[in-house]
Formats: sequence, structure tokens, C-alpha cells
Amino acid sequence: MTASAAEVAPADRFEWFREAVSTELMPLTVSTERAAGFRAEITHVELGPVQVSNFAFSPARGRRTPAHIRRGDPEQYQLALIAEGSFYTSQLGHESLVTGDLVLTDTSRPMENVSASEGGQARAVMLQIPRSALPLRSDRVDRLLAQRISASEGTGAILASFLGTLLDHGPRCRPEELLRMGSITLDLATACLAQQLGTPDQAPAEARSQVLLQRIHGFIDRNLDDPALTPQAIADHHRISLRGLYALFREQPTSVAATIRQRRLERCRADLACRDLSSHSIQAIAARRGFSSATVFSRAFREQFGITPTGHRTHALQA
Repeated sequence: MTASAAEVAPADRFEWFREAVSTELMPLTVSTERAAGFRAEITHVELGPVQVSNFAFSPARGRRTPAHIRRGDPEQYQLALIAEGSFYTSQLGHESLVTGDLVLTDTSRPMENVSASEGGQARAVMLQIPRSALPLRSDRVDRLLAQRISASEGTGAILASFLGTLLDHGPRCRPEELLRMGSITLDLATACLAQQLGTPDQAPAEARSQVLLQRIHGFIDRNLDDPALTPQAIADHHRISLRGLYALFREQPTSVAATIRQRRLERCRADLACRDLSSHSIQAIAARRGFSSATVFSRAFREQFGITPTGHRTHALQA
């Protein structure tokens, strides 16, 4: 679901945003120095136990006091990826200025947020987690409030990338898929916060498995063109047994070998539809994407897409 301040009169846009934030997130006081010409857009993706929201808006200040908390408290942890601009956040005696990274806050505690942007618009991707759903001790999580969490390395980078993917593709998923994605998102967030606390082993086993699975998917995407990319090579790189690798993919839509083949076929399909590669033979494109046999590639392509590589290329280039 997406809502935009552009749908209301210019003079009412800041009031629209202030009311939307107080309703969708929590009661708080919102102010700005640029009420005239204020811009805002809000997108939500419901994921069962959690929710991901994208807030893009002109610079503003938010302040939540004990009176606001008494008025209404969703009892959530809110983990925000600051995708554009910078955010100053203060809570529980901690404060930080965050740009491009993650920051955690607790709706049950007073807080202050100030956004700024040279480009005129700030953007935060917000993961809303019920306090009761996070399987970590609250007194330990308190140590992370209003602290910068890197989104460029480790589990923070995996989580940040996953949140962006959810916003891009979540609206096109079926309800049962969104529920599953919600569980995965919660696991990744738990693993990320446990890593920040220096106690990754305290994260649930499923959370650690999800982090490893996301790393493996990334490794597969980066090495698809390598003919030596096999389940055994993947297991060796991640220092797990082949049996352990198969166990990770047991609840995935496809096995690890089928995942490699499917992604290679998808890249070949895109290459065959690319006019810049029209002078390349089908065999060369297949070999470039890791297929050592043209016959095996042609049969797999037809089984996957219901059309021969030649037929797909002809149709795509004509279109």
C-alpha cells in the first residue's frame, strides 16, 4: 500500500504527513521548517509478524514524550535503514547521527529524531518488530538503542539488502509468501541484533540458518558464470558439509543444484533478448553463463520456459 502527500492540497501536505506518522507509527510531535512545499510518500508491506514501511519525506523533527507513550504505544522495536539523508536519533541516553546505516529505537521509551537531506528529501526503510516477537532480552537490546548499526558489512548488510528487496517485490507476492518472508525477516533482524550484542550464538538456530542461507544465495549470484560452481564448491566455501547445505535448502522452493541451473537459465534468457548480444551465438551465451554442453542447455531452457533458445531470441528481438 502506498500513500502520497501529493494527493492532497499543497497547503495541507505537512498536516497529512504528521497525521499519517502519528497513526501508522505512534503518537509523537512532528515539526518542520519547510511546511510550504512539503513532500512525503509512505509505502507499507505487511509481513505477518512484522511490517516493512518506506518513509520518504522533506526534512522534519520528531519528538516522543512520556505523554505520547501514555496516549498510545504499539510496543515495538523499530529498526530503520537510513537510505537517503541523515538522521540524528536520541534515546535512553544514547545518540547517533546515521547516514546509510541502521538504527534501532523502542516505541516504549521517549526519543527524538531529526532528519536532514541536502537533496531535499530523507528516506528511511522501517522494520516494525513487536517487542514480544524479538527473542532477545530487552535489557540487552537496550544497549543498542539509538546506536549506529553498519549496513555495509556482516548481517547488517544482508538485512539491509533484504529489506530493499521486500519493498521492491513484496507487493507482488501472495499472502502466504508474505507470511514466510515475515518470518525470514524477523530471523535476519534477530541475528543482526544478536551479532551487535556480541552473542550471535544466542540467536535462534533458524535465525543463524537464514543468515547463512542469504550468504549462500549471494555467493551463487556472484559466481553463476563459473562452470565449477557446484553444491560441493558452495559447501566448501562456507565451511559446511554437503549434507548441511542440502538441509538448508530443504524448505526452499528448489534444491541448491536446481537453484544454480534456474538462475543461469534466467541470465541466458535475458542475454538472448539483448540486442547488443545478437551477434553472439547461442552456444557462446550458454558457455558464458556456465553451461558446458549446448545440448544440455537447450533441453533445460525448453523445460524451464516452454520455448527453445532460438525461438525465444527470435521472438524477443522482433518484439
